[in-house]
Amino acid sequence: MPDVYLQVALDVPLQRTFDYRFEGELPVPGLRVIVPFGRQLLCGVIVQVDTQFAGTAGLSVEQLKTVHEVLHDMPPLPNNVLALCRFCSDYYAWPLGQVIAAALPGAFRQPQAWQGGKELAYYAAADAAALLQHVPARARRQQELAALLAAPRSLDEIRAISPSATGWLKAWLEEGRVVEVVAPTALHGAPLTPALPELTEEQQTALTQLEAAHGYAPFLLFGVTGSGKTEVYLRAIEQRLAAGGQVLVLIPEINLTPQLEARFKARFPQERMVSLHSGLADGERTRNWLLAAQGRARIVLGTRLAVFAPMPNLALIVVDEEHDLSYRQQEGFRYSARDVAVYRARQANVPIILGSATPSMESWRNMRESRYRLLTLKQRAVTGARAPQIQLLSTQQLRLFDGLTQNAITAIRETLGQGGQVLVFINRRGYAPVLACHECGWIASCKRCTSRLVLHREDRRLRCHHCGWESPPPMHCPDCGNADLQPLGFGTQRLEETLADLFPDTPPLRIDRDNTRRKGSLDAMLQQIHKGEARLLVGTQMMAKGHDFANLQLVVVLNADAGLFSLDFRAQERLYALLLQVAGRAGRAGQPGKVLLQTRYHDDPFYPMLISGDYAAFADRTLQERKANLLPPYSTWAMLRAEAKTLQRATSFLREVRERWREFPGLHMAQPVPALMVRKAGWERAQVLISAQRRPAMQAVLRDMLETLGAEKHPGVRWALDVDPVDV
Repeated sequence: MPDVYLQVALDVPLQRTFDYRFEGELPVPGLRVIVPFGRQLLCGVIVQVDTQFAGTAGLSVEQLKTVHEVLHDMPPLPNNVLALCRFCSDYYAWPLGQVIAAALPGAFRQPQAWQGGKELAYYAAADAAALLQHVPARARRQQELAALLAAPRSLDEIRAISPSATGWLKAWLEEGRVVEVVAPTALHGAPLTPALPELTEEQQTALTQLEAAHGYAPFLLFGVTGSGKTEVYLRAIEQRLAAGGQVLVLIPEINLTPQLEARFKARFPQERMVSLHSGLADGERTRNWLLAAQGRARIVLGTRLAVFAPMPNLALIVVDEEHDLSYRQQEGFRYSARDVAVYRARQANVPIILGSATPSMESWRNMRESRYRLLTLKQRAVTGARAPQIQLLSTQQLRLFDGLTQNAITAIRETLGQGGQVLVFINRRGYAPVLACHECGWIASCKRCTSRLVLHREDRRLRCHHCGWESPPPMHCPDCGNADLQPLGFGTQRLEETLADLFPDTPPLRIDRDNTRRKGSLDAMLQQIHKGEARLLVGTQMMAKGHDFANLQLVVVLNADAGLFSLDFRAQERLYALLLQVAGRAGRAGQPGKVLLQTRYHDDPFYPMLISGDYAAFADRTLQERKANLLPPYSTWAMLRAEAKTLQRATSFLREVRERWREFPGLHMAQPVPALMVRKAGWERAQVLISAQRRPAMQAVLRDMLETLGAEKHPGVRWALDVDPVDV
């Protein structure tokens, strides 16, 4: 059998593919292969198959290495996904092999065959009652697991009981008390017909336009909070499923997945739906990815990484909260899942819905210039529900009691007394942002970053929220020996403590990233809120998006001024979106809602725009300012970032790069400057802003820069190109 020559994309930081010889049956592009690379074996993906060697500079056929193994544990990546990866590689100036690796589950990046292809289920060998008798009465979690195994359950359902559940399961399997079977692939149960809410006139108008869409059609669904955007998604999805298609739904945060999953399952009980996000175990994510690739999962719900999932029958894409910064990958391969989703919709020739109460300036401009079709929902979907009343509380004029004004304390007490729920919002977790010495001015700072350490009182740790470094709080000031170190400022933990003292009869429930890390913990807390068991809530940004609490009547926002005076030109856009989102949690089910914003700058012109609730006017004004100053989206930006052990080395590298490319036609390269956070995780950071009015000029220089710098060695320097940066 004649030799075959394969071009393989590898997960290495080089802007090229690699040629290998293969002896055997002709493979197809998209398959995984294990190949020798230097002294190691790596996993790659075939991107091209040739029967004749086209030739690589400096290599003859005899010098080509031979493929170690072709793997068949997943369907070949389809041509459209490979093309999507090539587009991303070109647009974001990132090596193709690393883009393809980012599109695969972690299990398929390893140089070995995946053994977890079977969907296994477990159930009690005799019956659940017999298994329960075997479990000690005091072992509550084991009792819960034994009861669960009355019917076949997946490993993921079992893991959700307890981190120790797989150990108990293994012991019961060895004892013969539990049986392992291959899970059935078909869904069972009688079809359900859930009662559908009556559509408002605006929802029906939007749905009519969506149902009439054929081929590529981008829609901007601009709806106020509580206007029923999700119901419009569900009806549009229903139509595409009825026609035999698959639907991709992107959401910005992992913590929104459980409640949306529950809503989708209730609406489409007979459809197989899978989730794709980084919070899943490797096996679960890989199985879900395969179900999507095989066309067996007809609804794929996921965060940004789901945008690359192979879906042979893709018929619709939905991007909820399209403005959210979480769609932007900030480490490694930097991309915007929202923008990739728009390209994928065009590539697949299907409609895409971009939904938001506060659309991004990029999407708003596309709508104003008729590249996107506007669908508007101005009214709340629940009869009688109105936008909450927003009131400013000046902390310059009003005294603070442990971070709260008396007006806010009184409003909280009155709302709780009437049986309502209250959310106190502060976008800072931990106990206090600063631990300081009043004698000499010492402040606890991270040794690896130019940032302050946050005090977490529950586990008595000082923690850096940027690099993760932590240490116990010192007993004395390291500089002067003073033993009276004081926490300054407020975080969620300190606010929780304050509210517990002020309202002892209504224990506060804190919801932030620190206490929702265990799988299922957030879902359990949300259930407490929905049942009315928790009425005084303390939360961060994760509480501002997507949640629908029927009895929430009051929102109090602390430190509302963050972003008013930022160096980032997008800061006010982000602040408007955040405050409008958190304000929108109140008054969603016909109850009157009220929002109190504590601010030191009550006379800033930003606040009248926010209180008016007219985001369209704010967006139009913002676009005019951006256009006048040639800021994105009226220019295209990229950032060349460099890290080294000294700032001088990083800056020197950037100056050399600037000298080589600064005369490129149509391009402007600024002088190197230190990053806003100069030191992170022990590395000193600097950056150069690259701007152009025309994207072709930008793309040309980025390709040249990537190929040239990627082929050179720059000892002691790590560098990366960030196209369309959101962190400047």
